[in-house]
Amino acid sequence: MADQTYDYDVLVIGAGPGGYVAAIRAAQLGLKTACAESRDTLGGTCLNVGCIPSKALLHGSELFDEANGHMAKWGIKAPKVELDLGTMMGEKSKAVKELTGGIEFLFKKNKVEWLKGRAAFEDAHTVTVDGKSVTAKDIVIATGSSVTPLPGIDVDNDGGRIVDSTGALKLDQVPEHLVVIGGGVIGLELGSVWRRLGAKVTVVEYLDQLLPGMDGDVRKEAAKIFKKQGMDLKLQTKVTGAKDTVKGVTLTVEPADGGESSTIEASHVLVSIGRRPNVEGLNLHAIGLEQNKRGQIETHHDFRTAVDGVWAIGDVIPGPMLAHKAEDEGIAVAENIAGQTGIVNHDLIPSVVYTMPEMAGVGLTEEEAKEDGRKIKTGKFPMMANSRAKTNREPEGFVKVIADAETDRVLGVWCINALAGTMIAQATQAMEFGTTAEDIAYTCHAHPTHSEALKEAAMLVNGSAIHI
Repeated sequence: MADQTYDYDVLVIGAGPGGYVAAIRAAQLGLKTACAESRDTLGGTCLNVGCIPSKALLHGSELFDEANGHMAKWGIKAPKVELDLGTMMGEKSKAVKELTGGIEFLFKKNKVEWLKGRAAFEDAHTVTVDGKSVTAKDIVIATGSSVTPLPGIDVDNDGGRIVDSTGALKLDQVPEHLVVIGGGVIGLELGSVWRRLGAKVTVVEYLDQLLPGMDGDVRKEAAKIFKKQGMDLKLQTKVTGAKDTVKGVTLTVEPADGGESSTIEASHVLVSIGRRPNVEGLNLHAIGLEQNKRGQIETHHDFRTAVDGVWAIGDVIPGPMLAHKAEDEGIAVAENIAGQTGIVNHDLIPSVVYTMPEMAGVGLTEEEAKEDGRKIKTGKFPMMANSRAKTNREPEGFVKVIADAETDRVLGVWCINALAGTMIAQATQAMEFGTTAEDIAYTCHAHPTHSEALKEAAMLVNGSAIHI
């Protein structure tokens, strides 16, 4: 039962991976819970126009790529492989519908009330949703993030040639030449989808390497792999303008540190320079809640904001903008509101790039460990020496283990291979328990599996790998 003076015990604003999980967990803990969401479907960016539809297209484009070349290596000949883009997009939409519908079912099952509409604060315990005032003892801001715009470049996701990630997931034709502005995770994933389906792809990145935030060895290897796959990489380059013409888009670029400008002719442009917190329209000033310089809401370790009774999680607070971080915070904040102890270990949030091969990491990069002044030892095992990867004809990449030189404790694990996103879970769990490289090295791994590369990298930390 809600407190007599409030409509609900908990009101969650936003039904993305953080918000819907927080709402379900709060309801499970016996709190009367509502969730305000303005989309027609639940699941936020991730399920509707992010993680899920992009993975559907990644999978579909990988199948096309396999049929178009890799299968022939195994004697499976499909000489006339045709792409029906409409069917592929239909399968993507079907997956999204199944999953968003699944959350709606979970809301009903757990008695979470969905308040349809945008929420704005009146005071710390009252919000307006679709013109109606609603009160709650505790309110959780889980409004997520949206695409960062690039000044001077107008995005049109409804049939336009200049799109952001939302538009790139629903193009009705394979671009002749797609220019991706930004060499981060989202741009590279979507760029790889359209490259596999037949587009020429050029990536323009302001920094001197792709994938900021990942380990240096991963960044270097990624550039090699993407070039080998046919992507044109223009690093240390900034886009200064984009002119939409009848036939395509003319981009103006120049060196990042200044210099002569040049032009790139493209059929389509994907703007993918990052994301920013969704706080507009929340009316935060009504409750006196400030944002930091990056537009984020600062919280204490338990996800309380500076305003009593108001909490925040996910992309709207500092930290990596990842669905699984938001989910874990959603569970933790609900438990904290219910008087339990909800904890998220922010030092161990894995990150994955779902290209082919995948790239993944957890913990410190080698560069971060050295900046911290730590003495480290590393073990880097190439996938070409892993029997399963070699047998599958997927020899690219490596697994790298970074450990403390004195204690042998694992500080970070970074890998590139076909199953990196799944493999990183083992590393994360091991690190959660304070593993040493020796612990991983002396844990039996099934043979033949890609995971053996992690064991061998851990053995290499102390100089004892077998297969290299």
